[in-house]
Amino acid sequence: MNYQELLQLDQQDPLHKLREAFVLPDDTIYLDGNSLGPMPKVCAERAQEVLHQQWSQDLIKSWNTHQWIELPSKVGSKIAALIGAAPEQVMCCDSTSINLFKVLSSALLLQPKRRIVLSLNGNFPTDLYMVQGLSSLIGEDRCEMQLVEEAELEQALTDQIAVLLLSHVDFRSGKLLDMARMTKLAQQQGILVIWDLAHSAGALPVALDDCQVDFAVGCGYKYLNGGPGAPAFLYVAKRHLSKVSQPLSGWMGHKAPFAFTIQYEKPAGIEHFLTGTPPVISMSVLDAALDVFANVNMQTVRAKSLALANTFHQLLTSHAELHELTLLTPLTEAERGSQLAYRHPQAYALCQALIKRGVIADFRAPDILRLGFTPLYLRYIDMWIAVEILSDVVKTAEYLKAEYAVKQKVT
Repeated sequence: MNYQELLQLDQQDPLHKLREAFVLPDDTIYLDGNSLGPMPKVCAERAQEVLHQQWSQDLIKSWNTHQWIELPSKVGSKIAALIGAAPEQVMCCDSTSINLFKVLSSALLLQPKRRIVLSLNGNFPTDLYMVQGLSSLIGEDRCEMQLVEEAELEQALTDQIAVLLLSHVDFRSGKLLDMARMTKLAQQQGILVIWDLAHSAGALPVALDDCQVDFAVGCGYKYLNGGPGAPAFLYVAKRHLSKVSQPLSGWMGHKAPFAFTIQYEKPAGIEHFLTGTPPVISMSVLDAALDVFANVNMQTVRAKSLALANTFHQLLTSHAELHELTLLTPLTEAERGSQLAYRHPQAYALCQALIKRGVIADFRAPDILRLGFTPLYLRYIDMWIAVEILSDVVKTAEYLKAEYAVKQKVT
């Protein structure tokens, strides 16, 4: 596969015009959208509108005139369309960690005779930390964490388990779990299932309703391009809404917030998963960012994502000097998300050298170079350029310079 062939693929790409919707620095190939998505141009416009008109001129009237109060459900509905959910089951609010605390607590309350939360050893740390935190709060007799390796997972699904907590796409390896299969197997044992969609929402088709998922959480700043610290989202299956009760019962989750009654009254729908006042500026920016997906088919996104990754790996393996990079991500398309992860003894230094040369990837401890493939703005020729730069960095041993070994706070 040569440069001209890749250029032709770009010309035929049904998503190629979407690149124009983003602000992308010159001479930069951005392979880190799985950590922080780049800024859609419309986000700057929306932020300016909120700051210079809605807040500065319309002031508190904007809660009604600009529907600030409706943002959590409005944004939730847009996200619902990307994750295969009916809109009344998704709410945009808080952070992924806080939302996980809410749905985990809710799930355990639905399982009064069970206490074990089952997850994988390699699950994203914050997910495990939230289980540990809840356990320290209510005691191990109500919340006990059990961790297993993936090979042991199905065997561990017994009628002793209260909740199964899984990441749809593993943050390190990029491995994609079979949501439909794992949800079904768990529910056959009476287990409630929570999925973390941080590395799949906006990157690949998700079908929460079709898979009969119980709960899900995810963030707004990766593939949804909502900006650093963008609000997160949560999903609660409609069949649970009348029965669940989440512990962070703040005033915005009240049946009538502005009645200011002393006693909390739970609303009928997912609104009771709200807690405090929505962060209007950041949520407005996320709302604008989601408009980029308005006419996008997620199957088309998925097809290009896989093609970009396949192209990158094929080009990489054609360079003998890159043989030390060992692919951690499954090659089988049905078993991987929208990233590739390579092991290398000097992965951190390699990553820093690439960034210096304009190819932005990221590092995950202990030895993983991670590259995200976001089809909305990446081109096939970017794969060629990125691999050529990677090859040069290795051939010239540039990555062995002392400056690239200095660890920064954010890796």
